[in-house]
Amino acid sequence: MNPRVRIKICGITNLEVAQAAVHAGADALGFVFYEKSPRYITLEQAHTIIQQLPPFVSKVGLFVNASAAEIRAVLDRVPIDILQFHGQESEADCQQWNKPYIKAMGVRSPEHLAAELCRYPSAAALLLDAYAEVLMGGTGQAFNWHWFPSGVRQPLILAGGLTPENVVEGILQTRPYAVDVSSGVESHRGVKDIARIQSFIKNVRTACHSKKE
Repeated sequence: MNPRVRIKICGITNLEVAQAAVHAGADALGFVFYEKSPRYITLEQAHTIIQQLPPFVSKVGLFVNASAAEIRAVLDRVPIDILQFHGQESEADCQQWNKPYIKAMGVRSPEHLAAELCRYPSAAALLLDAYAEVLMGGTGQAFNWHWFPSGVRQPLILAGGLTPENVVEGILQTRPYAVDVSSGVESHRGVKDIARIQSFIKNVRTACHSKKE
């Protein structure tokens, strides 16, 4: 049997979807504090949702080149467990909050990825996403999974273009610590589909019980 792959559903914007994702088996929920995203959530909305979640579910706050004041405002109001950075933040920017953090990186090429992986030794995990010039995640595009590295010290999270239809293939090919999905479980941009979330999580569990060929 393969080890269990953790699941993060990102871009949560309402309580019904959050509770459904947790009930289906999500390990973590992502809240996007980036105003340009269609999945942006306010501090008050995030606070209200998180207050009503059960224990043992990780709450992840996503930021893109946010100022220190913006991040502090979130942390002062919202009980976030883990920070996730999707911009050009340095390691010092990421670790100054004394919280575990995930650094996302857009995969352009194996060579570029190898250089990026060395820049954040303090990261709790590294998230590998499709590279895009403008959008910072949530593009619905996958990168070349053959470029997924091995032998990296930190846990690696597979993201970018994952859907209920391809997540089994993605897991079997890359063997990640976790998978992170957003647009792949939406009915339309920014709106989560509970049935697709349930299907995604079910298929991740299927992949974890598949034998390596």
